Amino acid sequence: MKKTIVFTIAFLFLFGSLALALNQPVYPVKGKHKGGDVTPKQAYSMAQKDPAHTFIVDVRTRYEYQDIGHPVGAYNIPWVFYTTDVGKKGYNKTPNKNFCADLKARFNPKTDTLLLMCRSAVRTLGGSTAAVDCGFAKDKVFNLLGGFEGDKVGDKTSPFYGKRAIGGWRLEGLPWTYKMDPKLMYQPDLK
Repeated sequence: MKKTIVFTIAFLFLFGSLALALNQPVYPVKGKHKGGDVTPKQAYSMAQKDPAHTFIVDVRTRYEYQDIGHPVGAYNIPWVFYTTDVGKKGYNKTPNKNFCADLKARFNPKTDTLLLMCRSAVRTLGGSTAAVDCGFAKDKVFNLLGGFEGDKVGDKTSPFYGKRAIGGWRLEGLPWTYKMDPKLMYQPDLK
């Protein structure tokens, strides 16, 4: 009897996940960029395989990196910063004009692979193109699909509509933390 219940629950979970996946792609590419694309599990595997030369670079703001969490071992180099100016959707953003210099200060363009991650794989499009433009090889720069939090459910009939419940580093159960390591944090203005 217990086996039947476990099998039924497993089947329903698998079927429900499959049905959700059929209605919305788990890892859509959200635009053009000069690097490659990897899923969170592929990125984790790459970083584990060559930790001396493969790095997760979290391009979200310092606030997001600290308060929402980040992959264990991820470096924070923001692609944009929030300003004090208020716009239609809250605080405006401004690009990190030192993004290329910040990458080169931490990583070697000749030997290192960069796995760029943001919330849902939109900011990393610009970030990965910028990394290639500043000297990192196209085949060594990757946009981490789904980002840290994943995508919003687009099915208006779903009870999860509008919630970030599809894909992403955290939802895949990969290691993440709130712990702040000064060696990984973005610090240029904290002298």
